[in-house]
Amino acid sequence: MNNKVKLLTLASLTLAVSFLSASTVVAQAKLTNKSKLSINGIGEVRVGMTVSQAAKAAGTKLAGDSPNNSCYYVKPQNEPKNLLFMVTKGRISRVDVRQNTQITTLKGGKIGDTEAQIKSLYPGQIKVTPHKYVQGGHYLTFIPKDRSNQNYRVVFETDGKRVTQFRSGKLPEVEFVEGCS
Repeated sequence: MNNKVKLLTLASLTLAVSFLSASTVVAQAKLTNKSKLSINGIGEVRVGMTVSQAAKAAGTKLAGDSPNNSCYYVKPQNEPKNLLFMVTKGRISRVDVRQNTQITTLKGGKIGDTEAQIKSLYPGQIKVTPHKYVQGGHYLTFIPKDRSNQNYRVVFETDGKRVTQFRSGKLPEVEFVEGCS
């Protein structure tokens, strides 16, 4: 093989590997059960996005209730299941995780965790209040120390022992006990 052919082969191989790497990154941007819930969103979807911006970031169609000006929910058309986005004033304001034991917070909190596990993930930053509807249950609310995040929360609902569902988003919506009701 002469040097030009070797160089061309090497360049083609490098280009092919680069292309494969780039498409892998794009594929990972899609919302999945491995996406992590943060204080202001999940995966690439952020609080403050319009529904169409969120659908593009999620890599899937978001469908649900009929849009209205006050409050409604949308969810990914396929996966992940039991993941809901609250929309207020035309923008994502909160993310709810229900009956999905695969999705976790950035720190690893998830449905099924004990109250003690949640408190240990967020030492000194969990406010415990009684659950409005579950006898003996609690709301474990993560309150961030960082001033730039002071208008956001993560709320874990428990049956008094384990997390039954959780959500994140901005105030006041993240603390709406009855969602849009």
